[in-house]
Amino acid sequence: MSSTKNFFVHSHALCESENIGKDTRVWAFAHILPGATLGSGCNVCDNVFIENDVIIGDRVTLKCGVQVWDGITIEDDVFIGPNATFTNDLFPRSKVYPRTFARTIIRKGASLGANCTILPGLTIGINAMIGAGAVVTRSIPPNAIVVGNPAKIIGYVDAKPVTAKQDIIDKAAVAPGAVETSVRGVTLHTMTEVADIRGSLSAGEFERTVPFKSERYFLVYDVPTAETRGEHAHRICHQFLVAVKGSVHVVADDGRNREEFVLDKPNKGIYLPPMTWGIQYRYSHDAVLMVFASHYYESVDYIRDYDEFKLLISNAQ
Repeated sequence: MSSTKNFFVHSHALCESENIGKDTRVWAFAHILPGATLGSGCNVCDNVFIENDVIIGDRVTLKCGVQVWDGITIEDDVFIGPNATFTNDLFPRSKVYPRTFARTIIRKGASLGANCTILPGLTIGINAMIGAGAVVTRSIPPNAIVVGNPAKIIGYVDAKPVTAKQDIIDKAAVAPGAVETSVRGVTLHTMTEVADIRGSLSAGEFERTVPFKSERYFLVYDVPTAETRGEHAHRICHQFLVAVKGSVHVVADDGRNREEFVLDKPNKGIYLPPMTWGIQYRYSHDAVLMVFASHYYESVDYIRDYDEFKLLISNAQ
């Protein structure tokens, strides 16, 4: 420990940077180049290498065997598992260097599992969870859980699974109605269904079954099962979603509570009020999702950045 510094460097580590925050600990055989910046309270484990054009926030953990190359930003409270691999050149050649390296950003609170690989120029969203051994080829949205090669979304952090309330709806075809959820303003609906030898009919009424007057509808179909849609909120627009064919998983998030639902019957719908972050994913191969909207399309009504959504929610409270 140097008497003039407020961070720890093991006697067998090489730390050439002076831009190291308070209480950060650099362990044996780690090597940090002069241009790197690390925040406070970080833990840099054995055999970690950090290049020059690297920015690392506060309370970041870098487990053994991680190399952080030029062009990488790691925000606060990120966990990087052992031997996680970053890349910064899509077309590497020996002794041939790009003019600039694509910027890779690991947003705050994200966790990268052991031996995962992150391709260059991607953003790993806030609180995202990358599974061990995953190969990440595209940017990952906030709170997403991904696994596999190539990495695919299999869920969302803290999204409560389908609850008994949805089971109630599944059994309530004879008693259409709405059931509240843990997400502010979001309700699950069962529409009237009539079935006989000629087939089945499901019906709903605007401003009754659908709790607003609709100005617009759109259909989402032929979605590859690996794709995620939504990932936004609306400022004033109300939405009502029905899977008229197949099944779709819907995540609703009010900034505090997050819950996941399955739409898998044409007489089942979910109401998303304004200022609800909505995600649709895990479409079945035959899925057709119908969405009713209370307003005509206006791009300014969309909130596509989760940080902005959380800030607006916080300011409104």
